[in-house]
Amino acid sequence: MKFDVNLSILFTELPLLERPAAAAKAGFDAVELWWPFDRPDPGERELDRLRRAIEDAGVRLVGLNFDAGDMAAGDRGLLSRPDGSARFRANIDVAVGLAGALGCRVLNALYGNRIPGEPDRAHRDLALSNLSLAAQAAAEVGATVVVEAINTHENPHYPIESSAGAFEVIDEVGATNVAFLADLYHLHRMGEDVIALIDTHSARFGHVQIADDPGRGQPGTGAMPYKQIFERLGAVGYRGHVGLEYRPVGASAESFAWRNG
Repeated sequence: MKFDVNLSILFTELPLLERPAAAAKAGFDAVELWWPFDRPDPGERELDRLRRAIEDAGVRLVGLNFDAGDMAAGDRGLLSRPDGSARFRANIDVAVGLAGALGCRVLNALYGNRIPGEPDRAHRDLALSNLSLAAQAAAEVGATVVVEAINTHENPHYPIESSAGAFEVIDEVGATNVAFLADLYHLHRMGEDVIALIDTHSARFGHVQIADDPGRGQPGTGAMPYKQIFERLGAVGYRGHVGLEYRPVGASAESFAWRNG
């Protein structure tokens, strides 16, 4: 199984530009990131510093989020939001350009929280339009855009809360390079049988992310059967990376012992 480290949630003890080297020191050759800038279109100098930090560390960027708004303040994407659509569109070429320069082939587009009083269909139509634009741009660098479901216990306003809901969005947009981001933590948190999901829908997976439930810590800190999960992913022929998107219990560098189990 190939693992990558999400540097937006792991190694946060360090400044961003030091995290790729820390991941390499911990034995990883691949990383992923949420959109790491506070605006959709940072200057070339900022982009270049991040590119060089990743390249100098000798790791590969295998996943990158499009700008999802102010995540710390509760934003969870811009695809569906009239008040965020222009920001998302301003980010498309920038994010795709960064991904292309680093050989990254997976770009995550978070759907966006509901706006009270706004009809769901209007949100969906805007999301599909933006997702289509993102997919067209991503295709130019050979990348896939992924859509994920997020648990509503922690994100009560996020409307895509199940694999079935994500599949509906993916099917509606109808682009060949739009796939499912199987975040097994969120799906398990919502009561889905993740083993059955792997067995029946792994062909639709564009990427996989993990954390343990409850707590969102590293495997072994909760109740999810990760030994079996990894065995099933291997058995069905999943060949992509598995992104470590957990909050480490203790120091990040000390949270990987489960890989030796």
